[in-house]
Amino acid sequence: MTSALSRTALFASWHRHLASERRAAAKTLEAYGRDVRQFLDFLETRPQARIEKLAAADIRAFMAARRAEGVVGRTLMRQLAAIRSFLRFLEREGVADASALAVVQGPKLPRSLPKPLSASAARSVADVATRAGEEREPWVLARDAAVLALLYGCGLRISEALGILAEDAPSDARDVLRITGKGGKTRMVPVIAPVQRAVADYVAQCPYALAAGTPLFRGAKGGPLNPRIVQRAMEMMRGALGLPATATPHALRHSFATHLLGRGGDLRAIQELLGHASLSTTQIYTEVDSARLLAVFDQTHPRARRAG
Repeated sequence: MTSALSRTALFASWHRHLASERRAAAKTLEAYGRDVRQFLDFLETRPQARIEKLAAADIRAFMAARRAEGVVGRTLMRQLAAIRSFLRFLEREGVADASALAVVQGPKLPRSLPKPLSASAARSVADVATRAGEEREPWVLARDAAVLALLYGCGLRISEALGILAEDAPSDARDVLRITGKGGKTRMVPVIAPVQRAVADYVAQCPYALAAGTPLFRGAKGGPLNPRIVQRAMEMMRGALGLPATATPHALRHSFATHLLGRGGDLRAIQELLGHASLSTTQIYTEVDSARLLAVFDQTHPRARRAG
């Protein structure tokens, strides 16, 4: 097999390629790097394995070993993606033959539907009055309500909401947000009046100077707001409203899409609002809406009730 020094050099070259040419996110670089290092360490236990021309059995054996260690399907899918990226890079560099990848299939993942909140629950979560009894500074409660309002009212991810700069804050004069999502893809998202008001309430109460070029949403000490704070705020809402554990900040984005679709929203338009690269990703919300309608039918139609 390739010497340890060569493997180290090949790994470093591929990692630089991911960072500079593919512009992978920091978390992707960290996870993929860890995955490929684990794979290379595993190959050391298989004397017959040659990285220049790996057999499909070598890759399958690694996946089986990881599963035996308790690694779940989604992590295995990511590890296979990392290995694929590494081997295809080596193939382009003329170092390895990646043909074995063609016959290696990833693990089958259970298909789970997004779990949106009801419209009334989603509105309550984004209402500052829901947490009025808490011993928190009013501006903090207004801030949390504004972030959650953006997640539900605009279908944003937490990272997208917290990435908004002060000068881009929604207002009466600015009812459209330019959002940069996954993969650097930019989209325009309209901001409805209740969300504008929630953000305006926060801006009016925020004790820190919201200068141009700085984050709109601030933590208690004035720095950028940590996503974990938003998650904790949602946990407080779950307790106050009696919501299930599936009521997370990201569930508000699911709720945005599901409620739009349920009101007759166009699937292509919802795709653009969410920033999905593929329509197939957005189509899962049609299944959510169908499941909801069937559940209502089963609960309410007199002929739908099953015999006990």
